Amino acid sequence: QVQLVESGGGLVQAGGSLRLSCAASGRSVSSYEMGWFRQAPGKERELVAAISRSGGRTRYADSVKGRFTISRDNAENTVYLQMNSLKPEDTAVYTCEAGQTMMIGVTTPAYWGQGTRVTVSS
Repeated sequence: QVQLVESGGGLVQAGGSLRLSCAASGRSVSSYEMGWFRQAPGKERELVAAISRSGGRTRYADSVKGRFTISRDNAENTVYLQMNSLKPEDTAVYTCEAGQTMMIGVTTPAYWGQGTRVTVSS
């Protein structure tokens, strides 16, 4: 019932910035917690950032804390991930996901997108 489409990925040099967008359609996602996940070759899917339904609370993986900012605009049915000071180890496919347990670290989404590729060069 909900479709999520990510955009904004690409190639960037270390130290640069990217802003990922997740556009939801089909139904409002204001009733869902939202999260950004990433997966690199040979590594497990990792929750990097999550945001509460209202947008008032956020959480981040230690590896991205202070560099990434998750936000949402429920009126536009869109979630964002601002990524600054990017490092080569941030290279991965980033996926937007909707669920009810993102804020407590339980990663079982109800909906997810196809992902957008982020490549950070040295």
